[in-house]
Amino acid sequence: MAQQDKLITHFIYDKMSLNPGSTGLDKGICATTIYRNQWDKVNGAPNSAVLNVEANLSPYFRAGGLGISFFHDAIGFSRQNNLLLNYSYPLEIPNAGTLGIGIGVGMVNFGMNPDWVPPTTNPDNSLPVGFSATNLDLNFGLYWKGNSDYYAGLSSTHLNESLLQQTVGVIDNQYQTARHYYLMGGKKFRDIAGGDIDVQMLMRTDLVKFSADINARYIWRDIAYGGLTYRTSDAVAIMLGWVPLRNMTVGYSYDITINKLSSVSRGSHEIMLKYCYFLPPPPVTKSKHPRWL
Repeated sequence: MAQQDKLITHFIYDKMSLNPGSTGLDKGICATTIYRNQWDKVNGAPNSAVLNVEANLSPYFRAGGLGISFFHDAIGFSRQNNLLLNYSYPLEIPNAGTLGIGIGVGMVNFGMNPDWVPPTTNPDNSLPVGFSATNLDLNFGLYWKGNSDYYAGLSSTHLNESLLQQTVGVIDNQYQTARHYYLMGGKKFRDIAGGDIDVQMLMRTDLVKFSADINARYIWRDIAYGGLTYRTSDAVAIMLGWVPLRNMTVGYSYDITINKLSSVSRGSHEIMLKYCYFLPPPPVTKSKHPRWL
């Protein structure tokens, strides 16, 4: 009944799973993995793992971007897994940018294996028992990538609001996915104090609860970065990153809890790894016929 979609401080490296319109708009084939230990030392607190692989196919097949996104979320007794195939069709706007129109189609699996300790020996049929169910999952997004180092996106996850249910004995176990909405945007300011500064924002809501992240990073010569993130009613995060190889980025963030859990939580830890492979450009076809020279 509470947190459903994962919460990631490195959302700037996890756009595809939130907005399939961003799939493959950057060059190359990129794989990104993120692990998050939320509210460290709080029993049953969320632990999340993300894996995104996406490719820009336009230079070769003029097909747009294709990607696969998987994430695992463990909260208390429950386990949620999402696996989606994402596709984005790019519309080029001359001298302005590219609009990615994307859809994600896949599955959502939810299960739990509770170990209840009731105050009496009498059974309570209102308590859910162990079960697991899988259903269809759909995402949709629009993502604008401007030519002048800025972007904006509007998307929704769990469009079909799948109901996952399984009857065990006399108990009907149910889990209802809720439709979530996301608004994201960012801008990079170049050549400032020997490096670049980018400012990015993500707003999320399920029309019951709203939260927003605001992130600012200083990027030094595309070798390292440091930044801060503020999440409304939850945390202030410190972000650090390093580029050990030209195509690889390693990141870490530590969230300082500022909500009511601050007295028991030791913060949240997050590790990110991204690697990109750039295919050689397609060969240029040349004709040797004298009339076509």
